Amino acid sequence: MTISNKITISRMIIIPVMIIILFIEPLTKIETIFNLNLAELIFGIFFVLAALTDILDGQLARRRNEVTDFGKFLDPIADKLLTTTALLYIAASRTEHTWWWVLILLIISREFIVSAIRMTAAKNDIVIAASIYGKLKTTITMIAIVAILFNNFGLYYLIGEDAATIVTDILFYVSVLATVLSGLDYAFKYAKTIKAKNKEE
Repeated sequence: MTISNKITISRMIIIPVMIIILFIEPLTKIETIFNLNLAELIFGIFFVLAALTDILDGQLARRRNEVTDFGKFLDPIADKLLTTTALLYIAASRTEHTWWWVLILLIISREFIVSAIRMTAAKNDIVIAASIYGKLKTTITMIAIVAILFNNFGLYYLIGEDAATIVTDILFYVSVLATVLSGLDYAFKYAKTIKAKNKEE
């Protein structure tokens, strides 16, 4: 097994550890920075570390010429599990907005739909070019999640709690918009490619 695949697997292993930490009661009673208890802080740190391994394993695979079908299959699954875990935690414990459940389910649904399109495209030997919307979605979503997990890194000390919350909310809503746009863009590209292929046949 390649080193990059081992890193990807480690990203998946850390997810249940993150969840378990949230239920260790002694950790929830220890206050730390940014109005976070120790369990919340550790969860946030683990999320950031796991997200960084996503960048690391991809770079290693390309540099060492170790890109494998197993890695191509596992990497997006690990990413989706990590992001989904963080989003569900945010909806359950880190926001008072009940409608965020709907938005988060929309984000998760987009990931499953795009994955289904990718699998279908692969079976038909169709390559869909990466979109700027996808990269934008990933970047903004990660920024929004990290900002929420770390309570804006104490931004409320500078501009007040209400203003800091508005900043976080805007980041999250922009990430949802980017998610929807990237999903639609991917679906339209797939439909266009299928239509062109059928005409050729």
